[in-house]
Amino acid sequence: MAVTRSEIRRWLAEHLVGPFAELKGLGGPGREHEAFEQRLHWERHLAAHGWTCPAWPVEHGGRGLTFDEQVAFHEEYALADAPARVNHLGENLVGPTLIDLGTPEQRARFLPRIRAVDELWCQGYSEPGAGSDLASVSTSARLVGDEWVITGQKVWTSLAHVADWCFVLARTTPGSVGHKGLSYLLVPMRQPGIEVRPIRQLTGTAEFNEVFFDGARTAEDLVVGEPGGGWAVAMATLAYERGAATLGQQVGFRRELEDLMAIADPEDVVLREQLSRAAVELSVMRSHALRTRGSDPSVSKLLWAGWHRRLGELAMRARGPASMIVDDDLDRWQRLFLFSRADTIYGGSDEIQRNIIAERVLGLPREARG
Repeated sequence: MAVTRSEIRRWLAEHLVGPFAELKGLGGPGREHEAFEQRLHWERHLAAHGWTCPAWPVEHGGRGLTFDEQVAFHEEYALADAPARVNHLGENLVGPTLIDLGTPEQRARFLPRIRAVDELWCQGYSEPGAGSDLASVSTSARLVGDEWVITGQKVWTSLAHVADWCFVLARTTPGSVGHKGLSYLLVPMRQPGIEVRPIRQLTGTAEFNEVFFDGARTAEDLVVGEPGGGWAVAMATLAYERGAATLGQQVGFRRELEDLMAIADPEDVVLREQLSRAAVELSVMRSHALRTRGSDPSVSKLLWAGWHRRLGELAMRARGPASMIVDDDLDRWQRLFLFSRADTIYGGSDEIQRNIIAERVLGLPREARG
């Protein structure tokens, strides 16, 4: 059955009330600490009414929404100023991966719990020596009896401190290098052998973490795809990361831009011109996302990351000298400026996105790697 904007809008208006109304505008990148438990309760409320995992096929517990319906959902959710979601990694990354590449047993074990928001996930990709160069992963796993035993370190692991499970890219073929010999493992976080250390950021918050695996274990059958074939699975996961949700993100960007325009000095001609240009660029981003239907993630990431970082800089100009003063805590615009410095790094740095576009889209020769 088709889902309409009016249906989505009406449901949000009827349910985002009472204690849930107090969560409006809370959470998101750099602000994941805000009312986390209450947002988790809200997300479970969404699940109880069938509004988590709406893009998943019906047979796996979703609504099977078309791309246009997904856009409508994400945009209306953002227009309602509903709180930032807490289950992004489960719903949008590992869930679709299991639907496409997991075994029937893996799907039966994990998908219902992701949809119900009973288990939260984190991503075990980046390492101190393997950030954007993911093929340099050195975390290892060896099969001992009927379990994988994992040793190594991951870093910049979002929300690892609240996650129940982690999808981990680990080297399972001794002596292998590059893309070969990697496996995609599903690892329970709450066990001996795993230590999570928060990374405190410029904003004072700590949504990113270091994760140390020292003999951590997971069952033999919790490898997605074939052992040693994890690179293809990991790339498939990354391909799910963006898409229709980008349109909802842009609604939030427009709200930030409009609020910034409201406090900008009308006599500052240069600033007003820069804000007007930002509005045009945001419209171009929306047009690109709609035209490509989320199928061009590297270009989209380049566009929004640079745009949002520049918006943080414009916010500091609009605030003037007051932007340099912190009272008890950072204000909204200071937090935007500081956290958006990382927008062009996390989720694939600008340099890596440009390489992907050059090599995979334009067909240019691969960059020489020393």
